Amino acid sequence: MNKLDDSQIQRYSRNITLKEIGNKGQIKLLNSKVLIVGAGGLGSPLMLYLTAAGVGTIGLIDNEKVDLSNLNRQIIHKTSSIGRNKVKSAIDSASAINPGIRFLPYPKKLTKSNAISVISKYDIVADGSDNFYTRYLINDSCYFLKKTLVSAAILAFDAQIFTFKPKGPCYRCIFSAPPKEDLIPSCVEGGVLGSIAGVAGTIQATEVVKELLGIGKGLSSNLMIFNGLNQEFTKIKIKNDPKCELCGKNPKIKKI
Repeated sequence: MNKLDDSQIQRYSRNITLKEIGNKGQIKLLNSKVLIVGAGGLGSPLMLYLTAAGVGTIGLIDNEKVDLSNLNRQIIHKTSSIGRNKVKSAIDSASAINPGIRFLPYPKKLTKSNAISVISKYDIVADGSDNFYTRYLINDSCYFLKKTLVSAAILAFDAQIFTFKPKGPCYRCIFSAPPKEDLIPSCVEGGVLGSIAGVAGTIQATEVVKELLGIGKGLSSNLMIFNGLNQEFTKIKIKNDPKCELCGKNPKIKKI
């Protein structure tokens, strides 16, 4: 696409009015491809806002079905969606907002056997997964494919958001190895306030748009921490770890 039609100009007029975006930026968004991993608490606002912003191709991967307990935070799904695959439910909701977007469904789990082939098709990956195995798999795959990764995690009243870019520090530079399963509670065990997912997922969506357009100051080399109970944002500077097993001077991880 190299020109906006009248309908697109009207739909995206508030984006186009921004000098950082304009017509050229909107066309770039419409020509962009983003993969969202996870159609849950983080994936919901991510999907809705990237769809509304006009990201032209959005892939969504998740193997789970909608459960009643999801609905306090997974706002892309409805009560009538209970029992449906989350990917199909989410795409139905997003399509109703913007039918001009191309949605690519992956109603399956991201694994070592398919991660490279799926991720390689996209410009940027947005990680909304809820487990350490998948986070490390996405991080490692993006590193080998030289893809930008915008990742987030939530629990209780807290959120973490970070952006990893080629040549910058990776997830393993911050967390060298997954913690033992009994050390970090899941959302099932520890709970989560739904709006915390909204804050984190919306920040992720903003970072994805900025990275696609090359505007503003992103979260590359920074870890943003949000505490909703005290309404505090903290940014921590991150550096490449020379001992990182993936991107360090003597890497031990050389393939997925």
